[in-house]
Amino acid sequence: MILNIAGYKFIALDHLNDLRVQLLEHCHQLQLKGTILLSVEGINLNLSGDSAHIQLFKSELAKDKRFADMRFHEASSPDFTFKRLKVKIKKEIITLRQPEANPLGTRAPIVTPAELKQWLDENRALTLLDTRNDYEVEYGSFNHAVNLHLSDFSEFPHAVASIHPDKPVVMFCTGGIRCEKAALYMLNQGHKNVYQLNGGILGYFAQVGDAHYQGKCFVFDERVAIDAPLNAK
Repeated sequence: MILNIAGYKFIALDHLNDLRVQLLEHCHQLQLKGTILLSVEGINLNLSGDSAHIQLFKSELAKDKRFADMRFHEASSPDFTFKRLKVKIKKEIITLRQPEANPLGTRAPIVTPAELKQWLDENRALTLLDTRNDYEVEYGSFNHAVNLHLSDFSEFPHAVASIHPDKPVVMFCTGGIRCEKAALYMLNQGHKNVYQLNGGILGYFAQVGDAHYQGKCFVFDERVAIDAPLNAK
């Protein structure tokens, strides 16, 4: 069985090239494929491989105290979901180009999947904000969510100016990483009630299914899009 994992952590990192070589060698040894992004602000990874090899990778990664508490989204597939392995050093592990939105120092309030489902069941007055790119939203989104029609996440600061701070904002993305910065940016711009969906759509699917969601969730690998049981399209 092939197991696919996705995870991130914002944490100050140094000696990035040494870490890159270490991760690259370990992934090659375990015959893993996918992408790992490294930056001074943290790590973002999406990997695919034999289930036992993925578990070995996670165990080895956890030996580094900086990554010991990392959490992962997991989903099985009949085949590898990536064609090759890449380990890259970037300026940001998710590009927003807004230094004041710094997840290393703080985190915006979260709402759990179960809490969001309850809020939507109750039809609470809130703005449900999709922070993903337009082509991702086309595959599916939460009912009545605001689509900012982004072609790239770096456009978020300009696009979000249209969101008025008259209602609480609950934002979401695929796995949660984009909202870590987007929520902080909105708080810095004067919004008082901004929440991020913990674990993103993938976490919501895994915990409560597809209630209040229409369609599938776009993912950045050869599965293209997956549904609430985390199966490929």
